[in-house]
Amino acid sequence: MNFKIEQTPRFENNLKRLIKKYPSLKKEIKDIISHILINPTEGTPIGQNCYKIRIPIASKGKGKSGGARIITCVFLIEKVVWLLSIYDKAEKENISDEELKNLIKSI
Repeated sequence: MNFKIEQTPRFENNLKRLIKKYPSLKKEIKDIISHILINPTEGTPIGQNCYKIRIPIASKGKGKSGGARIITCVFLIEKVVWLLSIYDKAEKENISDEELKNLIKSI
């Protein structure tokens, strides 16, 4: 499908912080991005063309359930997938509807 991946500044900042804490995350992000390019709607739909993708963090040793979450927003017509946010499941349980709206506005 030839989708393009874009990252918000918030995603980049959170990713840098998490990579310092969990070095294996760098490789896992590369893997998940290659999956997103093949299947842009990967993950659990959370509304407004957004998806929550669960990824394991090997250096944490907890699997997907205790790993990280990536919030993506897919624009099918423009063929762009925005990486809106990434967070550690241990730090944050879920993303609120209000926070999701703010993330989408930041694009």
